[in-house]
Amino acid sequence: MLTAAAVVALGLEVPDAHAGFDVDQGASKEGKSYGANAGVVQYSGSGSTEGSGGGGNLSVPAGSNWSPPPCWYAPAYTPEELKAKVEDSPYSLTGRTPNNGRLKQDTDRDIRHMYSEGKYKDFNLEKQGEGSFWAAVPNPNEPDAAKAQSCTELPFWVKNGEQPDVENAISPKILSALAYERIQVPDTEVELNPKDRQTVNLPTWVWLDKGTYRPLSVTASVDLGGGVKISATTTVKPESLALSAGTEDARLHPGSGECPVGEDGGIGSPYEKGSGKKTPPCGVTYLRATQDGGGYPLKATLTWDASWEGTGGAGDDELPDGRFGGTRNVTVQEIQSVN
Repeated sequence: MLTAAAVVALGLEVPDAHAGFDVDQGASKEGKSYGANAGVVQYSGSGSTEGSGGGGNLSVPAGSNWSPPPCWYAPAYTPEELKAKVEDSPYSLTGRTPNNGRLKQDTDRDIRHMYSEGKYKDFNLEKQGEGSFWAAVPNPNEPDAAKAQSCTELPFWVKNGEQPDVENAISPKILSALAYERIQVPDTEVELNPKDRQTVNLPTWVWLDKGTYRPLSVTASVDLGGGVKISATTTVKPESLALSAGTEDARLHPGSGECPVGEDGGIGSPYEKGSGKKTPPCGVTYLRATQDGGGYPLKATLTWDASWEGTGGAGDDELPDGRFGGTRNVTVQEIQSVN
């Protein structure tokens, strides 16, 4: 019988040896579906704005070595579903046809033997309802196809409600990363005063609407069978706003250009009448007018602090802070004084 390791030793491509089991490839050419709903991560929460327009997913700062999992293992097939899938075609496991050579055909037959007469006699049909076969789930958002197919274990049996000691087996930590990947934040659109045209040497006040930029959460969960579910809730909240004036002829307020969240949860302060000569807590003072109808690209990047909590009290601070920015064109005029 061949395991994934044995397939590697034979010099065959591991993804080809198990790809037919991946849960997102469960439909046959005849339209039959096996394990179509298994291993599916369910999402809920206020942090998913798909379909509402605007905003997007958080980006990880340059230099960070964090990335979402490219694939994972999750409950995928009941014994009946796995048997039906394997017996659908003698070569359905790898998508090969009988003329691909003796070694490849023998590999297919040995895989079939493992589930019919070997380790899992008759596909564990006598254990129907007691557990499920776990299989690889490629991350649909992983751009590198090789990484998405890097979970190379063939389907393995796990009792209902249990979590196997297998690398990349679905867990609250993996779910927290998938929830983080799912979160969509609103566009970073700052408020300005003056609202339209700015003036040389007069401060431009910058702030964010507290009602729009609030903590957002997404919960990801998976059913392990037997009434047991695991989940993780990832929450992001605004932490600071970074300003870039779009020209060296400007002063940022504060000087670092990083505007922190205030005690009231807001960033920056709306301009109030009579504050024209005050230095804004968040803003920019342009020192040179724009030319020929052009403008300066004022960029505002909001950093979101991330944290998560999961089943059984799991949680840590390993999720990276995410960023999402926006740019608007700013026109600056110079007022001529008359003596």
